[in-house]
Amino acid sequence: MLQRPSYAWILAALLAIAPIAPRFAAAGNSPTGIAESVGGSPPPASLSSAPGGPSAPPPGAGAPSFDESNAAKARALVAAAINLTDSDQAVKLLWQATDLDPTYDDAYIYLALFYNSRSNFGKVIEVYQKLLKYQPREASAYLNIGEAYMSFSPPRMDDALPNYQKALQIDPTSSFAELRMGQIYAAQGNHDAALRYLKLASADRAKNPDIANQADRLIHDMIGS
Repeated sequence: MLQRPSYAWILAALLAIAPIAPRFAAAGNSPTGIAESVGGSPPPASLSSAPGGPSAPPPGAGAPSFDESNAAKARALVAAAINLTDSDQAVKLLWQATDLDPTYDDAYIYLALFYNSRSNFGKVIEVYQKLLKYQPREASAYLNIGEAYMSFSPPRMDDALPNYQKALQIDPTSSFAELRMGQIYAAQGNHDAALRYLKLASADRAKNPDIANQADRLIHDMIGS
């Protein structure tokens, strides 16, 4: 390595980076209902799945017990929740929906959006950890947990890193996981690993030019050229 960068630019980059991963969308801070809190009430975007789609738990490994009627009830609860003006009641309905149908993505997404809009990152982590009990190969859930840890002040990098590693293990094409891992390794002083992952992220220019450009800037700052 030509020179060791200061921690200041690393942390600044971590905090300033645009939300270009499948993390929770930008949300307002309204004190009213879920729909208003997350900027309207259209159906949320589905979680991006690992290759082959999200996997249910293997037989005998804690598979959830619910039927089609419970799945329908869960969807009805989510539909009701996003139109309530009582945030506390809406959140209760969304959690109930995750109990009725633990594999229904929308309930988790709206919960995470709500908690993120209030900077309650611990609850965001709790939401996605519950989802992972039933969809253990949902790479974007690990990314979202990593992003929640990175949203603390200061960022909880040691907690975030294993989640990005797991996301990359599930989805080896995740250049966002590579970018975040490169940033964290740089902050930890592991510059060889940092450059390796940043270069991988930089190589994904055709599909994710924003990620590649950010990786390029970080590499430039690291090597000082």
